[in-house]
Amino acid sequence: MGKGIRAMIRQAKSNVFVRPKKEIPKGHIAVYVGERHYKKHRKFVVPISYLEHPLFQELLRKAEDEYGFDHPMGGLTIPCSETTFLTITSHLNLISRCQ
Repeated sequence: MGKGIRAMIRQAKSNVFVRPKKEIPKGHIAVYVGERHYKKHRKFVVPISYLEHPLFQELLRKAEDEYGFDHPMGGLTIPCSETTFLTITSHLNLISRCQ
């Protein structure tokens, strides 16, 4: 795992604790998803454990390549389609239920 990805994970984990509790449950993080050419990004709340999974880390690499550390939404922004994001997170959800 690259240094940039580790820094993004650390930053994302630390941001969870400054969010209102009603908005984001403990152990979760908000991410914004949408392709760059769309003006609106959709907010998703996912478990922090997803940040450590290789599939999700590929999304983090895309975010790092696209935005560096200056994310347009002020939080972690993933530059992919909602369909791709939902496919990956559904897969991760299934994996976590089987463990």
